[in-house]
Amino acid sequence: MPVTPTLESRLNFRDRPTRSHVMLQRWESLLFLHWRWDAAEVQRTLPPGLFVDTFQGDAWLAIVPFYMHGIRPRFCPPVPGISNFLELNVRTYVHDEQGRPGVWFYSLDCNQPLAVWTARTFFHLPYQHARMSAEISDGCIDYNCKRLGEPSASHFRYRIDAKSQAAEPGSLAFFLAERYLLFSQTPRGIRCGQVHHTPYPLAEALLETWDVNPLRQAGFTDPQRPPDHIVGSPGVDVQVYPLTA
Repeated sequence: MPVTPTLESRLNFRDRPTRSHVMLQRWESLLFLHWRWDAAEVQRTLPPGLFVDTFQGDAWLAIVPFYMHGIRPRFCPPVPGISNFLELNVRTYVHDEQGRPGVWFYSLDCNQPLAVWTARTFFHLPYQHARMSAEISDGCIDYNCKRLGEPSASHFRYRIDAKSQAAEPGSLAFFLAERYLLFSQTPRGIRCGQVHHTPYPLAEALLETWDVNPLRQAGFTDPQRPPDHIVGSPGVDVQVYPLTA
């Protein structure tokens, strides 16, 4: 039987790993849109060895648009035109047989071809080429994403409050946002990647425009309701570690 994550084990993954990181990056102006979902339905979409992680019996699906800044290997400076781009991912929350809690990505749309190649090649993540734009006017972010080959674009318009704080351990916001592991399907089976950053500063997000196109592209039906949980974050500096078993 798989081990179920505990609050203590979730907190332990905040600690900085003892091994060396391979990449540096910053995630900014994140919008987390979460829908409560049937756990059995989500479980059917997962590969063997991963188990849906639930909060009070419910699974969660998320659409997360944000900015990627300063992406580079550990010993390299940022490169103009390459190191800054946009990403929008569709995700759920899982744990493995050891009880390690993490993220399972259904897709990661990105407008930087080199980043797509790197993530697919070295981290075996389902990155997708997309045309994307994001403009900020009077503190409001107008975010657009059109995956190549798809007929329609996604549009999000949101504002993140200036006041932020870390999630209370054990809360729903903590369960959703405080994730330091990801799982990917590789030719050698499921592998685990880790990131390290300070706990997200979370803030109220005012959502003016949204759509569920990315969920449908991931194979899920339209929930036909607004997100059940909305939160934003101004961002964090991130260290990325290589995949392990």
